[in-house]
Amino acid sequence: MAIVVLDASVVIALLDAGDPHHAAAVEAVGHARREELVLPSSAYAEVLVDPWRRGPDAVAVVKRFVTDLGIRIAPLTEQVAELAARLRAHHRALRLPDALVLATADALEATALTCDRSWPRLRRRARVV
Repeated sequence: MAIVVLDASVVIALLDAGDPHHAAAVEAVGHARREELVLPSSAYAEVLVDPWRRGPDAVAVVKRFVTDLGIRIAPLTEQVAELAARLRAHHRALRLPDALVLATADALEATALTCDRSWPRLRRRARVV
């Protein structure tokens, strides 16, 4: 089974029908349903920021969504941290949260799914929804 690492932007788009990337995210994740879906813990934290601003009920919706989709939360490991640091060192414009998602995909030999159109120029593993 192949692995697909999700960027926070994809999960946020899935959760928000008003997001400009919603339809593309739904389609892309729908195509990846037979794959193992993984969300780095750093991206999971990003996804939870706005729900925490709205309250525990909003957080519960996100947690249930992640569980219902069978998304595995991947921990930040030493290997991922080192890979992310190397990516940041070579690509100064790359933000650390993005580097952590790409590094997780590299560590798992997975595809990284994002809404960020710049990622495929950085890593062949990256796919834009």
